[in-house]
Parts: sequence; structure tokens; C-alpha cells
Amino acid sequence: MNRYQDRQQAGKLLATYLTHYTNQPQTLVLALPRGGVPVGYEIAMALNLPLDIFIVRKLGVPQHDELAMGAMASGGMTVFNQDIVKTFSISSEDIQNVIQKETQEMQRREKAYRGNRAFPDIAGKTLILVDDGIATGATLRAAIHALRTLKPEAIIVAIPIAEKTSYDALTTLVDKIICPLIPTDFSSVGSGYNVFPQVSDEEVSRLLSYAL
Repeated sequence: MNRYQDRQQAGKLLATYLTHYTNQPQTLVLALPRGGVPVGYEIAMALNLPLDIFIVRKLGVPQHDELAMGAMASGGMTVFNQDIVKTFSISSEDIQNVIQKETQEMQRREKAYRGNRAFPDIAGKTLILVDDGIATGATLRAAIHALRTLKPEAIIVAIPIAEKTSYDALTTLVDKIICPLIPTDFSSVGSGYNVFPQVSDEEVSRLLSYAL
């Protein structure tokens, strides 16, 4: 297989690699909004596990927002690609401005998706961390570093598609990584799907409400 039909199919396929965790009371599926939520939902439903979200924001290069100079996660954890920062000569002031903007968006999403629900206690639990794919891996690295501070028992990353260098770098950070599709001609995460629409806030909220 060289591509998925959509995120739903990808999630169902990933679940077949994770059947060992079915009905495990100390296991939680954590999806990265927005694109990771439809994937994580299918995994949680197939394995009868709770689903929650962990919000991570890419820190885009000023005037080149699609290019990540780093990422930040819930709790204020940040990671940077120092090569990108140096290449573009990004000033500390510009970095702080981007962090401030993304902090506001992170807070908005927390309120929109979680409402008044508290973040789950993950100490001692096995986390299945899900996104719809990785290119640079910056957002997933930020999530992993932030989650490690909360003392989970293990972090299992489940992603449908990855760029090989980023995949290799992640293997040293987590207890296990599952990724069925690592193309040699990787161009983008979306290239691994026939159908790859933007995921709306409303869909994230709807899937979380179904899973609770």
C-alpha cells in the first residue's frame, strides 16, 4: 500500500498493530489536533480505550509560516530547530512574537475542545500518541518532551506516514513507534492520502464527544 483512502482508514489500520492494548485500563489514546483526532478516534474505538487530546502548535518562520522553526506544547514546552533559526537569522524578538501568537491559539483550542474538562492524569499510564503523519517531526517531538515530564509509563507513537529521517530521529525518543508507510519519495503528509481535507474545530469537538 502506498497511500490511504483517508484518515479514518489510516486509524483503523493502525489499530490492527495495537490490539495488545485493547481494553487496557492504564492505556490512553492522545491525539494531536486537528489532523490526528480522526486517526486517534478510530484507534480508540477499535481498542475500546479513552481518547483525549494534547495540543501542540508549530512555530512558523516569520513570513514563511509553513516552515517550522520549532514547536510548543501544552504546558509551555518548546523545541527549536536551531539550523532553521540560524539559516533565517531569526531574532529573539521575532521568536517571542511567534510564541505569544501561538500561545493564544493554544489557549483558544484548549477552551474550544476541552471546555471545563481537566487534562487526564497520565502518570504511570501507557500513552498511544497519534497524529496523521510527520514531515519534520517538530510538533511530535515537542509533545513527547512535554509528556515525559508528566511521568507516563510508556509512550507509543502511532502515525500513518512519516518522512524517513524524522521517523529515525523519533525512534530514540519513545518506547515504540508504529508507522506503516515511510515512502522513499516523501513530499508531504497529505501525499499519503487520497482524501485529506482540513479538519475543523467542530469535527474535533464532535469526535471527542462521541469518544467520551
